[in-house]
Amino acid sequence: MDLYFPFNFTALTLFLSLVFLFITKWKKSQTPSKLRKLPPGPKQLPIIGHLHLLSLLPHRDFKELAKKYGPLMHLKLGENSAIVISSPEIAKEALRTQDPTFAARSGTMSTEILWYDHTDMAFSPYNDYWRQMRKICVLELLSSKQVKSFASIRSDEVLKLIKSIKSSAGKPINLTEKIFSSTSSITARAAFGKICKDKDTLVKLFQQGGSLAAGFELADLFPSSKILRLFSSSKVKLWAMRRKLDAILDEIIDEHKENLARMSKDDKGLDQGESTRRGNGESGNEDLVDVFLRVKESGELDIPVQK
Repeated sequence: MDLYFPFNFTALTLFLSLVFLFITKWKKSQTPSKLRKLPPGPKQLPIIGHLHLLSLLPHRDFKELAKKYGPLMHLKLGENSAIVISSPEIAKEALRTQDPTFAARSGTMSTEILWYDHTDMAFSPYNDYWRQMRKICVLELLSSKQVKSFASIRSDEVLKLIKSIKSSAGKPINLTEKIFSSTSSITARAAFGKICKDKDTLVKLFQQGGSLAAGFELADLFPSSKILRLFSSSKVKLWAMRRKLDAILDEIIDEHKENLARMSKDDKGLDQGESTRRGNGESGNEDLVDVFLRVKESGELDIPVQK
């Protein structure tokens, strides 16, 4: 005699196994020694923690919760512990006095995929590599001289922004979108100089990447679950975006190298006083890619930097 089940038994088994895994992980994280070290906070639910207390405007929820639990509050977001600071004095203590303690930033699936396994300065762990990248940014990429050399680019893009807003007089406009487009254009022109045929595509990819990074991703709330990461709907979009970025950036870097090699060959016949450092920037100076390539190939880096 055959038995009939009005449900998918395999799917139910997988679901119950996943729930059991979450409960086991949650119980392991709730040790008394850990809880005693945490600031006060609302009572949490199993597995989801305090997610049920947050709406689409979490900053408002934080404000209301801080009225009850104080300016230093602990929230559990899935498996992640978060400390919410609502006081300028405590924020100063955390960001200035205790800066090394809070310097590291927790990564997400989107930042891991789009920013090359957190090798960029914004999401890199606080270590020797991060300190080296910061040194390059301060002394080379964003030095006072380098920033001043981009003044004409900033003026040009700001003028375009003003004209664009003026042309829309009397009509509703998305100011956030216009400002983001303007700042992205400044960044692209300063970074890639004359060699940026796909600037508009690149700006769109930056916008899409920002939207995906800021969006809700269940796998980020439960980082220990490989199942959620495997079946994430965002993962396919992120990797497709990463491949597009790779293609554009690889082409830009290769063209920079070719142009720099040609310029170096042309300068060989000049005296040392006549030879000037040239690059792919819009004014014939170095853009940010030129600077980074020069630093990378100088052989002075303590930790090698990949392409």
